[in-house]
Amino acid sequence: MGVRGAAAATVIAQGVSAVLCAGYILQKARILIPRREDFILEKKLYRELAGQGYAMAFMGSVINIGSVILQTGINSLGPTVIAGHTTARKLFMLCILPYTAMGMAVSTFVSQNKGAGQRERIIRGVRGSYVYDLVCCVITIIVMFLFADELAVLISGSANPELIGNVVAYVQFAAVFTGILGVLHQTRLALQGLGARFTPVISSCIELAGKCLFAWLLVPQMGYRAVILCEPLIWCVMALYLAAAFFTNPYIRGKN
Repeated sequence: MGVRGAAAATVIAQGVSAVLCAGYILQKARILIPRREDFILEKKLYRELAGQGYAMAFMGSVINIGSVILQTGINSLGPTVIAGHTTARKLFMLCILPYTAMGMAVSTFVSQNKGAGQRERIIRGVRGSYVYDLVCCVITIIVMFLFADELAVLISGSANPELIGNVVAYVQFAAVFTGILGVLHQTRLALQGLGARFTPVISSCIELAGKCLFAWLLVPQMGYRAVILCEPLIWCVMALYLAAAFFTNPYIRGKN
């Protein structure tokens, strides 16, 4: 069915997932089913929810704008590079699933413990997530340096040496920095769990500025090597900024 088959598979998979989630809620988590009294208007609560929601939406928009700008630079490098980068990103997204999953867990953990007044537990939890990131990073490095070629061929369906070489170079270099990416994810979502709205947005602006710099200045000069370097170097800057913001947060320092 070609592209139509891919579209049908996506919608069917999402539909099945929705049905299974609804069935689980009805059987095991009925507390999630809204009741009439849950719709009482509380202005303070709705302002807080709207503030957090729009801040996260703006942050996501900034990140995606940066990705689009970087893609414009990649598009100038030719179809083989574009195909290789598409494959590399798919493989890389599989690699970072453990970090994004832990980030969402950290956000919930931090917000719940802040509500319970457990500041020390928040600090221990975030530090524990950093250890988790280190372990996952070591595993990711081992897998990518042993099996990147085979995985690139499997995902791309191509044996083009240039394409496979670009995929392997991208995922192996990025694998070394996935621990830092994990710290970035965990810290950014921990700050959101604390109620910080602007710090995660500022970190996204740093990412946008970095991608603009690489797309407009370095990719034309260095080619795909600049694309490989781009995000890992930006992650380092963002992780340092977010970690400093988290550990100097008034609540974490015990001043609030």
